[in-house]
Amino acid sequence: MNNKKNFKTSKSRSQSRTNSKQNNRHYYHNPKSAQQIAEGQVIPLKIKRLGINGEGIGYYQRTICFIKGALPGEKVLATITEVHPRYLTGVLHQIKKASPDRVTPIDAYADEVGGFELEHLAYPAQLEFKRDVIRQALTKFRPAGYQDYELRPTIGMDDPVAYRNKAQFQIRRLADGRIGAGLYKEGTHELVDLATCSVQHPLTMKIIRAAVALFTKYDVDIYDEHHNEGELKTLVVRVAQATQETQVVFITNTTQLSHATEIIDELSTQFPEIVSFMQNINPGRQSLIWGDQTVKLRGQDTIREELDGLSFNLSARAFFQLNPQQTVTLYDEARKALSITPNSRIVDAYSGVGTIGLSLASEAKEIRGMDTIADAITDANENARLNSITNTRYEVGSAEKLLPKWLKEGFQPDGIVVDPPRVGLDRRLIDAILKSAPKHFAYVSCNPSTLARDLVPLVKKYRVEYIQSIDMFPQTARVEAVVKLTLRNA
Repeated sequence: MNNKKNFKTSKSRSQSRTNSKQNNRHYYHNPKSAQQIAEGQVIPLKIKRLGINGEGIGYYQRTICFIKGALPGEKVLATITEVHPRYLTGVLHQIKKASPDRVTPIDAYADEVGGFELEHLAYPAQLEFKRDVIRQALTKFRPAGYQDYELRPTIGMDDPVAYRNKAQFQIRRLADGRIGAGLYKEGTHELVDLATCSVQHPLTMKIIRAAVALFTKYDVDIYDEHHNEGELKTLVVRVAQATQETQVVFITNTTQLSHATEIIDELSTQFPEIVSFMQNINPGRQSLIWGDQTVKLRGQDTIREELDGLSFNLSARAFFQLNPQQTVTLYDEARKALSITPNSRIVDAYSGVGTIGLSLASEAKEIRGMDTIADAITDANENARLNSITNTRYEVGSAEKLLPKWLKEGFQPDGIVVDPPRVGLDRRLIDAILKSAPKHFAYVSCNPSTLARDLVPLVKKYRVEYIQSIDMFPQTARVEAVVKLTLRNA
């Protein structure tokens, strides 16, 4: 959730922006000040804290300013880039007094694309910031008793680089005609060609750069989104950290992929770790990366990962945590929060390929899980068989529909673990949880804002024992957390 939206206005952001442009496109007028603030104006600021997206926050003439790249305690000059009815945004012009926590970013383009936004902040300070992000979200939504929640120190990594096991890079022609692979510059569709990427597993980057060389060699038809023409859109490379088995997925605009045979031949020779080549077809201008149709080009349908003593087969579209090392920590914290006994019946909502539920199965009587992606449920049930686990049941469907169905059938869970997407819990699922009222509840969150919002109705029946933040994505403003909730009066 955008931190700027924390400041309420009587109209939507788009309405406010439209009205602002109609009234005065280039100036912001603070009613408490006689001075107007112009786009492009350079202003002095002292940075007070970081916002939830990692921007520095300061005040100019009692107006809140979000300054990308600035750090708490710094005195800076900032160039105003946008004016809004209740806030200003800007970029660093000059650092007059630097924070002792400021470090040199590893990646030269850390300030251009997402995924590197905190590389200029020392890692211990990143960990404290991530706990503070949760505090900020709680302060905004104010679930009952939030001032007394125990916010435990963020669990970080010993070496917070090279952790991402999957790269999902756009493939485009650059302005000079070369083929590039990378991410879009923030707020644009201008591709930044990533020759290196410190947070990626090194093998993913080697494969991507080799693939780009082959796309150039064979003059592959690259997608042009302006004209909605061309074949190749995106390249996805996922490495199983434990086994090194690797999958390459070509995401295309058409069913045709020119020179696929030659490219696969050469990549297979260079990288014997690649055991699966897939093609996903996603035609037209789409905001979503993946299309509905996936076909195998060569090799296996899946790659095998090992995590916490279990094996998992991963299909192309199956969700799997991007940081395997911290995933073990995350699931261990979820296990602690659930207080499982040998008689426990646990619901694994948003199960994906079954990673959380299967990691709990040896300690519980029964695990039931669900996911809306059919391939993920196929993988989850296959992963149960792969690990000789017989006390799990995974079904295709949304948690908000299947949980009430199971309750009507007489299934009564003792505990539930939810790991929702960034949009948080569906209100119908919250209602189903409150109705079934399992004694133990672990909420695994990737978005502090929707977590805090969801806690508002949940704490009417549950008590928050603690919130344990975990750094799954070092160098970024993102944070995951495990919340231990217990039923009141249980």
